[in-house]
Amino acid sequence: MPEPIDHTTYLRALAKWRSDRDDYFANHYATPLSDEAIARFAGIRYFEPDPGLVFETVLEPGESRILIESSTGHRSEYPAAGSVRVPFADVAFQLQVLRGEDDDLFIPFRDATAGVTTYSGGRYVGVESRSGDTVSIDFNKSINPYCAYDQEFSCPLPPPENWFPFAVAAGEMDYR
Repeated sequence: MPEPIDHTTYLRALAKWRSDRDDYFANHYATPLSDEAIARFAGIRYFEPDPGLVFETVLEPGESRILIESSTGHRSEYPAAGSVRVPFADVAFQLQVLRGEDDDLFIPFRDATAGVTTYSGGRYVGVESRSGDTVSIDFNKSINPYCAYDQEFSCPLPPPENWFPFAVAAGEMDYR
């Protein structure tokens, strides 16, 4: 059973994470923003934090590769790490977990906020290893893929099994 979250410590750490992300977008050489966009950049907009959207679950091994459509219309194979079950609204949703370029784990997902208050193509949430096959998923750290900031980027879109039929009001909002 996971330890309860200390809300004050959690909110402080999340605020730092968000501040660091804004700093990266404004100042890092690899920012997805154009020079013109950087000049206007006033920070990323986020939903209010909800510590109830942090889950510890088990990573279940699965397919080694999965065919995913990208934001540029191409279909490519991506390395898969397996799947996780995440309990939203008393229903356990099984989500596909992918491996990123640096072997980091993430879940591309889409929900009812897509195209309304978040990027229409969906968002990503990181999957952090804990101990053994236990992982942590913090939807407050859901991010837009780089293609939300610059259409020149090709980003994997969420597979249909990672589509929620409801809003996940957490993490980054759409970029304006």
